[in-house]
Amino acid sequence: MSETKKKNIRWVEEPELGFWETTFLPAVMKGLKTTLRHVTARRTVTQQYPEVKPELPLHYRGVHRLNRDEQDRVKCVACMMCATACPANCISIVGQAAPPEWPDRDKFPQSFELDELRCIYCGMCEEACPVDAIELTHIYDLTGESREDLLYDREKLLGVFDQTRNDARDPVRTGRGVLGPASEFQELPALGPATSVPTSDRSAKAESSGVIRTTGREGQR
Repeated sequence: MSETKKKNIRWVEEPELGFWETTFLPAVMKGLKTTLRHVTARRTVTQQYPEVKPELPLHYRGVHRLNRDEQDRVKCVACMMCATACPANCISIVGQAAPPEWPDRDKFPQSFELDELRCIYCGMCEEACPVDAIELTHIYDLTGESREDLLYDREKLLGVFDQTRNDARDPVRTGRGVLGPASEFQELPALGPATSVPTSDRSAKAESSGVIRTTGREGQR
């Protein structure tokens, strides 16, 4: 090793523990101090849900939807990319040949099932979809009386799209990169935050800043 490289090396010696450090008492007292500070803090953090609705980040990932195209057809082309990318294996698709009056695609989903209970809401499905057919919405209060109620089929997912298509909190995010082959749009307007961003909110420091203020069940105004 050259002398220049040796000069640039800073050797760090492991510090020797004193008597009190070996007893771990300073570390224990420091931990108890932190605990007492949280116990005696008077700042209220509990929200009175459902009377008070939570403030969600603009990029919150909730219940899925299947988008429709400009001709009101299901936008999915049954390429199986979302099912392949899903780490929870919660998506099941059965493809079918597209009818002759659909010259822009080869297949469409005869059935599309998504298990909302098994899903981990990672967003991998919407990132993998080449035609922006599947997206996650702002809907967070997902309930059902049985497991079958939370097994969303194609029509149920399309129903979520019909519910959220005109909601400013869930714009059809087709604007990233080149538009997919199932889109007839030539250009899209730029999308801005749906709501204002308080400086105290964690999402203000995120790349996609913004908050979502929900005011009713499943985000209904």
